[in-house]
Amino acid sequence: MASTTVPRATGARSPGTARVRRQLPTSPWLFAAPGLLVVSVFVLYPFVSTLVNSFTDRRTLIPGEFVGLDNFRELLHDDMFWIGLRNSTLYVLVVVPALVVLPLLLALLVRKNIPGIAFFRSAFYTPVVASIVVVGLIWVWLLDERGLVNSLLETIGVGRVGFLSDQWLLLLSAMTVTVWKGLGYYMIIYLAALANVPRELHEAAAVDGAGAVRRFLSVTVPAVRSTMVLVGALSSVAAFKVFSEVYLMAGPSGGPAGEDTTLVMLVQRTGTGLTGRVGYASAMSVVIFVITVALMLLVLRADRREET
Repeated sequence: MASTTVPRATGARSPGTARVRRQLPTSPWLFAAPGLLVVSVFVLYPFVSTLVNSFTDRRTLIPGEFVGLDNFRELLHDDMFWIGLRNSTLYVLVVVPALVVLPLLLALLVRKNIPGIAFFRSAFYTPVVASIVVVGLIWVWLLDERGLVNSLLETIGVGRVGFLSDQWLLLLSAMTVTVWKGLGYYMIIYLAALANVPRELHEAAAVDGAGAVRRFLSVTVPAVRSTMVLVGALSSVAAFKVFSEVYLMAGPSGGPAGEDTTLVMLVQRTGTGLTGRVGYASAMSVVIFVITVALMLLVLRADRREET
């Protein structure tokens, strides 16, 4: 007797398919769980804890009590806070324009395929992968009163310069280290952007009689403007939160009479140690966070205005 096969109704699901479909809603969360755990432990929890501590008088070994806005009011009358804010703001005003323009010019130089260009690309990128501690110590040895730079200046009759003892020269030296170390990193970003600029635009501009400078201003800059905004946003946040360069060159005290202290250095100095004022340092951290967010919003707003 011939067996007959009953066709499965259209749209019917097998048990295996139904089981898989029942598991799908939770599967994405299982894959995201490790990343969410890391973010929660090392980003979200410290942020919330800092925000809560900023409204308390907590110290390192003392839980503290709620004090409202007292920490923020004290900041308004803290001379060291205003010194740190001044230095961090100057850092942004000097470092950010340099890190927006110089890496672009450097990328234009190294993007050409000429013999030996790979060596120069590697050389320009080497400071990026070097430890900031090593880089800082090298520059301290170079700029010390008896360092190589002062020895050369004395040899040519200029005399020794107090790069690490003068308030403004020390801050300028730290800015130089920041720019020198960041050139290679932002150069790579610009190289990726320049690779997407159509060659036909430069050829058309050259046919119209535009020189190298004119092509740079009329073709290259508009083509990489969004990348320049990105570099400006990244470098402004990093410059405002500068710590290592100034700390290594000025020392824990922040230079002569602490006049080269930045905001992040002040947070570290205030909130650490057995008697550290964790609540007050947290209030300064909140102010730094608000200012850095405001910097990024200003950069993005300026970019939107130029687009319109």
